[in-house]
Amino acid sequence: QVQLVESGGGLVQSGGSLRLSCSASSGSISRYYNMGWYRQAPGKERELVASARSSGSTDYADSVEGRFTISRDNAKNTVFLQMDSLKPEDTAVYYCNAQELSLSRIWDYWGQGTQVTVSS
Repeated sequence: QVQLVESGGGLVQSGGSLRLSCSASSGSISRYYNMGWYRQAPGKERELVASARSSGSTDYADSVEGRFTISRDNAKNTVFLQMDSLKPEDTAVYYCNAQELSLSRIWDYWGQGTQVTVSS
């Protein structure tokens, strides 16, 4: 069973930085054609923050473009989300997601989430 374990969340002041990490408990992350970070704030729907495909291409939500950077480190079996210039509106629970293409369907795996709180 695939387990994704996130770490790195916490409380930071506006303008500060945090780096989130997501590690896979079994197998190599290279098996996932897409890995990403989502977030969910209270009362809001879960939204995509950033994604990184095995091809090397990346996508970002408009709200974080230029401030956040996603990266995959296959050697460390970890995907990172570097968050700079944090704003109070970035406060949310951040979830790691991995997508695998197998048996002609896409399998989605999720981490348990890590809280990020940005104070003004």
